[in-house]
Amino acid sequence: MLSQCLAIMRREVFYLWRDKGLRYILLFGSLLGLMLFYAVYSAQVLKDIPTAVLDLDNSTASRELVDKIGKAEYLKLAASTASYDDFQELIKQGKAVVGIVIPENYGRNLALGRQARVLAVIDGSNMIYATNASAALLTVTRTLSAQAGVSALVARGVQLQQAKEAYQAIDISEEAWFNPALNYAYFLVLALALNIWQQCCTLAACLNVIGERGMKSWLQIKACGISKFRFFASKSMAQIFIFMAVVLPVYFLAFGVLKLPLNCSLPALLLFTLAFAVALHSIGTLASSFARNAVDAARFGMIIALPSFVLSGYTWPLEAMPVYLQKVAWILPQTWFFQGINYFAFKNAGWNLMAHYILAMLAVAAVCYVAAAVFIARS
Repeated sequence: MLSQCLAIMRREVFYLWRDKGLRYILLFGSLLGLMLFYAVYSAQVLKDIPTAVLDLDNSTASRELVDKIGKAEYLKLAASTASYDDFQELIKQGKAVVGIVIPENYGRNLALGRQARVLAVIDGSNMIYATNASAALLTVTRTLSAQAGVSALVARGVQLQQAKEAYQAIDISEEAWFNPALNYAYFLVLALALNIWQQCCTLAACLNVIGERGMKSWLQIKACGISKFRFFASKSMAQIFIFMAVVLPVYFLAFGVLKLPLNCSLPALLLFTLAFAVALHSIGTLASSFARNAVDAARFGMIIALPSFVLSGYTWPLEAMPVYLQKVAWILPQTWFFQGINYFAFKNAGWNLMAHYILAMLAVAAVCYVAAAVFIARS
């Protein structure tokens, strides 16, 4: 019995390796994705956000404001315009993402201790830029407001030290835990690479059953008296082994070479990934068991694999999705996996939480394998 299972597993590895297209997809798809995404997000955070200024006041105070904006950490002064039409055109053409309009009488209002209003325009067509630009502007405005407030108090006869203390009565310190630099590469690169890996694995799993039908070897195997359960169980173990072998270089490159954060132990992460690989394979096997041909099976698998990353809540919070989509998302093993990757790689959330996620993925696998077994038994 064991020798038969090993022979079937060797046969499955040989068949997968012989398929050059599938072999290259499995071996290089996720690795190329990892390198590509790391190159894209290697800047880590957005800096030098192009900024345009329209100074309608042209006073000493307004020029000081322009100078401070140009020296802001994440802003880059790209242009100074003389008219609102030119200012608007720069943002329309994408030459500026942030626009600052300094109104007339800005310097006079500051000198008189009045509130001075400044218009900040942010190009909202690119949400990544818009979010970072808002944060950069908030830092600048906080500093400027405090300086203006201190100057106004000093002008009224308050001692400089007392004026500073008045604006420092509440000192809010910010700490970003688990990703202190708010590095985009840390957050996105591994997840995007693993998304490619799960799609490739699903594609391979979709050939588990339908790939045998219509082949002469299928008739020979049935004639040898090998049960369908033993045959497909052996094939499944071989495929899952290959899935795990393919993900190992991804993890080595991500954590060993690129130094992406890993706060849980590697064996724990591999166990978690194994549960996901089993769940992925079960979905592909189910699609393969009732499909009419290999193309149909691949289509069914991709219908699930392609949108699953979007539904997983990794790039957009699940809580912000409609309730019916949340319910669908938690049925998919991809949701449990990508949510878990964030918890374990960044936070080392512990075995209690990991066990809950692993059991959820294995439950999905059990349901899909049972359903696949029913379809296979009828064939």
